[in-house]
Amino acid sequence: MNRAMRRAAPLALASATALLLVGCASGSEPEATKTPDAAAECMDVTAGELSDGVKVEGEFAGTPTATFTMPLEADELERTVAIEGDGDETASGDPMNVVVTAFSGTTGKTLFSQPTTIKVGDEQVFESFLAGIDCVPVGSRTVTVAPAATLYGETGNESIGVAAGETVVIVIDVVEVQEPLKPGKWTENVPEVKFGAEGEPPTVTLPDTEPSTELQMKVLEEGDGDTVKAGDSVTVQYQGISWTTGEIFDQSYTRGTPSTFTTDGVIQGFGAALVGQKVGTKLIVTIPPEYAYGTDAAAHQLGGQTLVFLVEIEGTEAPQ
Repeated sequence: MNRAMRRAAPLALASATALLLVGCASGSEPEATKTPDAAAECMDVTAGELSDGVKVEGEFAGTPTATFTMPLEADELERTVAIEGDGDETASGDPMNVVVTAFSGTTGKTLFSQPTTIKVGDEQVFESFLAGIDCVPVGSRTVTVAPAATLYGETGNESIGVAAGETVVIVIDVVEVQEPLKPGKWTENVPEVKFGAEGEPPTVTLPDTEPSTELQMKVLEEGDGDTVKAGDSVTVQYQGISWTTGEIFDQSYTRGTPSTFTTDGVIQGFGAALVGQKVGTKLIVTIPPEYAYGTDAAAHQLGGQTLVFLVEIEGTEAPQ
């Protein structure tokens, strides 16, 4: 797929993956250096004084902290393996479940910290993020120091607070190879859904119960169109509600137009609910924190919360 044409999800839906994509994360594509292709060769990236100087603390697969001399300014990409895992070495094409945490090289501030999935060698992902998962044993924690030229360039990324030309420190915990995620059937404590008149948003009433701890979905109305496949660009109307607060945190209905994004550019549970469904389908899905924004409430405004999405699938298109 043309990198510049890949559309990003709204921030309230986007997984960390959406921030890792070349052409989506900044206003223009920075000049790229060597990026791995489908060949199984490892990236040419080594440890350096700057990456070795970053001290990372915190539980593996949790939300780490990083300490380093500021401001940190790098000219070349450096990667240090802070914790070497004891699993098999990652290989090109492996979809890896990881926790990605990024820090400002200027202030040391955490830019984002979130679980997501990255495919080793994916040419649509910035090499700065690929470096953290390339040819390392599963169970490893890596520290990558990424100069602006290998990431957001001279435009920066205003949405997460990266200034133009800023170096970023990236910590990645390589947790496991991803197994296909499939929602279970949602049969108990399903919210009541009422669809309004045309132009009006639907109403979702959550039951007064504790949320499910599992990813579950109910098809409210089955469509008869094309089937959504993994990696497709899907157009949907949606409404997102926090089971924790009972409030709507985002929806497309009130914006007047549906949203379009790839199934792997949104939080894991949302993408999993779309794959295998047909255009025209209406569904509701409950997503526990580990398949949404993680279990740490401090890492994201929706962290630690179970989310519910009502979704109407309006179209799907295979990657080109």
